[in-house]
Formats: sequence, structure tokens, C-alpha cells
Amino acid sequence: MVPELIRSVISALVVLGWASVCDAAPADGEPPIFAEDVAAGRLPAMQDRLPQEPLRTDLAAMGRQPGRYGGTLRTIEPQARDTRRMVVFGYARLVGYTPDGRILPDVAESVDVRDGRIFTIHLRHGHRWSDGEPFTSEDFRYYWDDVANDPQLGKNGLPRQLLVDGAGPTVAFPDAWTVRYEWAAPNPDFMPSLAASLPLEIFRPAHYLKQFHERYADADELKRRVEAEGLRNWQALHFKHDQSYKNTDPDLPSLQPWVLATRPPADRFLFRRNPYFHRVDDQGRQLPYIDEVAMEIASAGLIPAMTSSGQTDLQSTALTLTNYAFLKGAEARSDYRVLRWPINRGSRMVLYPDLNTSDADWRALLQERDFRRALSLAINREDIAQAIYYGLARPAGDTVLPVSPLYTDDLATRWARFAPDEANRLLDGLGLDRRDVSGTRLMANGRALDLVVEFAGEDGEQTDVLQLVAEDWLRIGVRMLFKAVERDTLASRLAAGSPIVTVGAGLENGAARPEDSPAALAPTEGAQPSWPAWGLNHESAGKLGSPPTLAFAREQLQRNERWRRTLDPAEKRRIWEEMLRVDADEVPRIGIVADVDQIIVATKRLQNLPRTGRWNFEPGAYLGSYRPDTFFLDDAAALQAGER
Repeated sequence: MVPELIRSVISALVVLGWASVCDAAPADGEPPIFAEDVAAGRLPAMQDRLPQEPLRTDLAAMGRQPGRYGGTLRTIEPQARDTRRMVVFGYARLVGYTPDGRILPDVAESVDVRDGRIFTIHLRHGHRWSDGEPFTSEDFRYYWDDVANDPQLGKNGLPRQLLVDGAGPTVAFPDAWTVRYEWAAPNPDFMPSLAASLPLEIFRPAHYLKQFHERYADADELKRRVEAEGLRNWQALHFKHDQSYKNTDPDLPSLQPWVLATRPPADRFLFRRNPYFHRVDDQGRQLPYIDEVAMEIASAGLIPAMTSSGQTDLQSTALTLTNYAFLKGAEARSDYRVLRWPINRGSRMVLYPDLNTSDADWRALLQERDFRRALSLAINREDIAQAIYYGLARPAGDTVLPVSPLYTDDLATRWARFAPDEANRLLDGLGLDRRDVSGTRLMANGRALDLVVEFAGEDGEQTDVLQLVAEDWLRIGVRMLFKAVERDTLASRLAAGSPIVTVGAGLENGAARPEDSPAALAPTEGAQPSWPAWGLNHESAGKLGSPPTLAFAREQLQRNERWRRTLDPAEKRRIWEEMLRVDADEVPRIGIVADVDQIIVATKRLQNLPRTGRWNFEPGAYLGSYRPDTFFLDDAAALQAGER
């Protein structure tokens, strides 16, 4: 706490309007940090930097107050590659999700949609990249002609979000501010993919990337660049510099509110405000309010302690509900607030039986529905909720949450209750009634049910939960052996079919509505841990992986396709309900508990951060849909909060 004498001095200065880490904006709304560059002619004035029609933010409608310019927001991440989080945090997209799940224009001024298949995107006249170059339909044309459809850069074909019945769209660029995508049939994935936290980017900074493209660059200069950067060819050079989501190249122009200013490698990264950002507040002042974001890199295990000592201004990474009591105890001393936001995932932690594992014995067993059911019924979820989550979690399978209009109690509890006797009967019925001297059940060939569970092991929470599950499974004769694997290594092992069971988070959108895609309930992607080979087969249009061998998985794919083709809201709801019922009955994922809160720690100086919200990566971009560009730092507000 601030000593009383210092507090009284600051209070007096606040009354005079002098004390703040942030500067008030001048009458024309120009952020003070740019004043010198504008005066010297190095930067255009604000009214000349903004699009003709910037995105105007209605602060009152959002329950926010007008902010003050300036300051540096501190945050901590465990790895240097987490610079990508700023692309999520900034959340500038052609169209973006609101906190209530609507998709509205953002970078785009508007999008006209006809018959669910023709999308006309209207850009903002005068919009510019962070380096001041125009953002126009040429950036979309470059992506379409010179990246996606270039035979040397687009060898894997178009992204799946651009395919309908295996065919891509017809794309046109009528003028500098208009782009049109047209398919023969509806494409319900298009708008959500543009609004995604990990978005489909159908544009590129053409003026920057052309220097790395064979079609535009001088051949000798391009060869020199390739050799200088130690790469194989110009394609590799282009790919290296065309990584907006990874956010590792300070030279790559951006449309985000804060732009990377530190060249890796580093243990502290600065992101500075984009002078050409397209959003303004309702007074016409350019956003963001905060000048800089400073990201420090530290071990995940140290982040809770660093947070408790006030070394961060806004922190969620590496904080879990298990840290709540510890962080709450330091709340007054370190002048921060501890917030709890409900997580929108279907389940906090999920066990994924790999139905495509390369181990033939385990593959045959995991593909037995009754075996998956038995594993689920054996878990004492209530004990886990009490022991690990202080009773602040709801025992449930991995399905939609009560906030979803598709939720029913039956979905949450089907095969997710604690019934070890029933689990034993199911296992006996599968012919697993023999045991070795330790009590572990044996397969028909005499092999013990030693079930290896692999997990990323980035925090102690998963280990604690797995230990309790292991005890429960041991009582039904299944011995769990669990091991931590580096996250990227685990992804590679899944692609190779090596794991038997893995651990991850549950359904991405637990608050799903009938108009949201149900694709997560079917094998549609190679990244799905329950069926990576089947998902890859669908994702690659049959070129890779293998088709589903289980009838329910094939039927879920068919239902997903029916959902994609219909424009009838009632039919979409019926398909969702059917897919959820089958999903709960088949148990391709074993959820454990739901409704676990995300811990967010924020300095009392930070204003306009909502006290609560829904925490989710997709959709929502964690804090992104709550518009961090409207957050601001204010010592006066912090002082008043401390006095209350």
C-alpha cells in the first residue's frame, strides 16, 4: 500500500489533474506519444492516418468509460513463441465475435451475404497497414493469386474453410475496396473462420511480401536473400516472412492494435501501438489507449509468484483455480484484483482415447463403446471437484454447458456418473474378466491393461487430477501409467498414432448455439485427439489418413454435412441435438468436470476490463472480444480503489 503521506500528495495532484501514468489527449484527439513525430512531419496527423470511416466504438453501450492515453501494460508468458498471444489479445479481424457470440464487421467496413454462399467484403477507404501503406483489395488478390493458388506456395491446396463439396470459390476484386467470394453452395464456415482467434487470413501485405516472391522480386536479389537467411529456396523464404499469427517478425506490417517492436530471440518483448489502427472511441480518439505492452518471458512455475508480487498488470497465463487462494491473499498488498471468469470449454480436462492408435490391441479395445463407458463410469468426479477445485466445479462429461440453448442435464451426466460396479460389469462383458496377481485385468492374449496416458504436463493441475483418476481406475482393474510429453512432441505423436490416451481441454465452444458449427462432434480435423487419422482423412478430402471404421463416426460426419447444407434454423437445431445425443452416448471423449473458472489478475490501475466474462479461445479470443484496445491505465482510479 502507498504510505499515507505519499497517498495524500498523489490525491492532491489528482485533484489538480497532474498525476497519472497516462496523458490526457489534446483537443484533436492525437495520442501524445505521436505528437513529436506528427510535428516533425515523420507521421501524418491522426485524421490523415485513420480510414475515412473508422470503426467507432460505443463505450457506453459496452459499459465502459472514456480512457486516458499512455502507459505500458506488463504481462508474463512462459515461452518466447507466445508473442502470438498478442494477435489473439489484439483481435483485429475482418469480422469479429462480440462477447455474446455475434459476428460483426471490424477491419472490413461491411460484408454483404447472399444465400449463405456469396460474400461481398467492403473495405474501409483509406485504411493502412502499420507501416502506412494502403490496405486494399490488392492484398486480397495477392493472397488468392500469388499464395493460395501459386503451385509452389499452395502445394497443399486451398484451406478447407474455402472448400465446399471439394471446390473452391470464384473470387473477384471489382475495385480497390471490394472483394467477392462466391461458392456454388452455402459455406457456413467462411465468416466464423474469418472471425476466429486463429483466423483464416485471405489477405497479405502484398507490398512487403512481393520482395520474397519469385514473380515480383529481382532474381539475383532473391537468391542473395535466400542464401543470407540459410534457406533452401524462395518458397521457404516467403513462408518464413509470411507468419502474421506467429508474430515474430517486427518488419511484417500488421493491422493489430499493438505491433511487435522487439526482434527475437529475447526474454522481454515490446509491442507498440499501431499509428494506423482503424478503431476510435465514441469521441473520435484513436485506439488503443495503452501505448505499449511489455511481455516478459519466465518459467510457467514462477508466474503465480511473480504475479502475487505485482510484477504484471494483466495476467491469466499459467494461473489456474488452484492458485486462487494464494493470489487472493496478496490482493491488497500488491494492489491488484483477482477475477474469476467462467471458462466456456465443455470440460476443463478431458481424457481422449485414441481410436486410431497404432497399437492394435488397444485400438480394438478403445473402439469398444462399452470400454469407453466403463472408463468414464469409474471416475469419481465429485471427489476430484472437491479435492482439486475446492468444490467450485461441476462433475460432468464433455458436452455443451448450461449457458448453451442446446444443454440438457442428461447430456452432462450420461455415462459420467460414478458407478464402479456398472463399470466392472461392462468390462467383464467384454471378456476382460481375468486378472493378474496385482489385480490388473488381462486382455484375451494375456496382455495386462496397463493404459499409458500422455499429457503436456505444463502445470501441476493435470498431474493431480490424473493421480485421482488412476486410483479410481485401479479399483476396476485398469492400471494407468501417465507421462508428461512436450506439447509439440505430443502433437507429433498423435499424428503418428503413437498414444493410447491423451489429455487435453474439452469442447472448444461449450456455449454453442444451433447456428454454430457442430464439426467438433465429428472426425473433421486431423488435430482431434480422439480420431486424428479419421479427421485427417476428412480434412484432406480422402487424400490422407483413413476413413472412419465405426458407424457412429461416419454418421456424425453425415450429420455435420447436413448441418452445413441447410439454411433452416430449426433443422440446424435438430441436427445439433442428434449429434450431441450420439456424442454423449458413444463417449469418444471422457470429460471430468466443467464450469471451472479462469483466474485473471489485473492491477487496480487497469480500467475498462470487465469484472466477469466468458473465457474462451474459440470463439472469443480470450480477452480479445472484450476489446483490450479500450482498456487504459489510471493511477487515480487505482488510488480510489485502494481507499475503498
